[in-house]
Amino acid sequence: MNYRILWTDFHSNIHHEAMDKLDIWTSHMQEILDFWPIAYYPYYLRKDQSGLGVEDIHDQSIIETDWKRMVTFVRNQEPSDFPVFLGYEWQGSGLDGDHNVFFKEDSHKPVFPLRYVDLVTEFKNREVIGIPHHLAYQTGHRGKNWETQNNTFSPFAEIYSSHGSSENDDSPIGMDRHIHMGPRSDGNSVESGLNSGARIGIIAAGDNHSVPGVFGFGYAAVLATDNSKDAIWDALIHRRVYGVSHNKIKLDFSIDGNPMGSIMDSSESAELVLSVEAGSAIDRIEILKDNIVTEMIPHTSTYEKDSLGDRVRFKFKIDFGWGPDRRIFPDIDKRSWVGSIKTPGSLISVEKCWSNFGQEITYKDNHSMDFNLTTYKTTASGKWMGPSAVTPEGFIIEIEDRLDSSVHLIVENMEYNFEIKSLLENSRVIPLYEEAEKLLKDRFGFESYYRSDPWWHNAYKIKLSKASPNIAYQRTIHRNLDLSDCNQIRVRVWQKDGACAWSSPIFIDHSEENDV
Repeated sequence: MNYRILWTDFHSNIHHEAMDKLDIWTSHMQEILDFWPIAYYPYYLRKDQSGLGVEDIHDQSIIETDWKRMVTFVRNQEPSDFPVFLGYEWQGSGLDGDHNVFFKEDSHKPVFPLRYVDLVTEFKNREVIGIPHHLAYQTGHRGKNWETQNNTFSPFAEIYSSHGSSENDDSPIGMDRHIHMGPRSDGNSVESGLNSGARIGIIAAGDNHSVPGVFGFGYAAVLATDNSKDAIWDALIHRRVYGVSHNKIKLDFSIDGNPMGSIMDSSESAELVLSVEAGSAIDRIEILKDNIVTEMIPHTSTYEKDSLGDRVRFKFKIDFGWGPDRRIFPDIDKRSWVGSIKTPGSLISVEKCWSNFGQEITYKDNHSMDFNLTTYKTTASGKWMGPSAVTPEGFIIEIEDRLDSSVHLIVENMEYNFEIKSLLENSRVIPLYEEAEKLLKDRFGFESYYRSDPWWHNAYKIKLSKASPNIAYQRTIHRNLDLSDCNQIRVRVWQKDGACAWSSPIFIDHSEENDV
């Protein structure tokens, strides 16, 4: 069956204080993703009578008012080609781990029992799912408790988010950002759950509390027949999902025609088919049986000397941002970028790599794109769950043209021309140096120094990452596998820039009958 890849963020938490921003959040998500499961966050920092700040749940009256508002909002979105699902975060006593609960229909209400088993019971035989997140924190302290896992209620788990990777405790992507909740441990990681027999799919999701769908905090891909709620829900309960850490890596993984998330009979000979289209050069692809890498397939060093011919299809990432040090210029917290990208060839695709509100593509055709971006030096007013202090905004651009042609960038009446050959050879940084010189002269009368730091450190910059030809970011693999010696198989794709994609497993049933 042919499936569409639909992109979303299952973990964008909107708080009571941000309920009046539902329209802004939805508009932003519509720009970058295909549907939105809202995760209402009913918790707040309460001042204990001792004076200590502790996280607690809001009064029921506040939650009921917020929920009615969300229900009305969701109903007003329908019918729509951008489906919105109702949901909320459940934490309970912390003994079973945090879960985001989502409803297919908008007639349900949130409940808050202290234990996961009671949460499952509350929604028994209803179209409700609960997705565990930041699993690899310590069990009993908001990490996942696999002993209470229900595979029907929780068909997939969050392997990566702003917290980092919960795949295992060996992952090169640590869980170091929210240090107060760490360190991570291995007994309750995603791999621990799979090793214990849990049949779960895998996603990535942001855990965003200030801006939804932040680039680099993780997205989920859903393999659905169309973008209706029914088709999406069918994909969710059958685990046809996967996760990416940064850009939207396209991943098609099946065994004997069974897509990721499937349960299939064991066989001594089965064909694995994997097709990958990454956002930049692929480094390697890993095939894992029961969480052990049984084959590491290199892509780096396999294509670099191949001839590209006279015409090439390629991708490159362009970012805008950086700028004046706020310790020196506290009043300069943002900058607008009005520009265009033009090619005499074909503009094939544009992926939006956005972390904040207010970004837009104002015009696009087969040869050009106009944009209006705003970059910030601080994005969340110091909020601990917000994006990092400096987040560039940009795009991954895919172009097809002659190798001897050029790409043209225009930013605020300044034009830059880049030969495609040179884009394929090196990355580059364009500092707005004269602007920084004027700023330092106007503010401080500062004009000379024995090194460039004062100007370089306070200059806004544009970065073009090294371009990758399509032979670098596309790969198809066929493998004959023996399935008689394992319980589940999954794949992992690494780009050279460290971005990753994790497939859901395909589960092998060694009994006479398969599950759903």
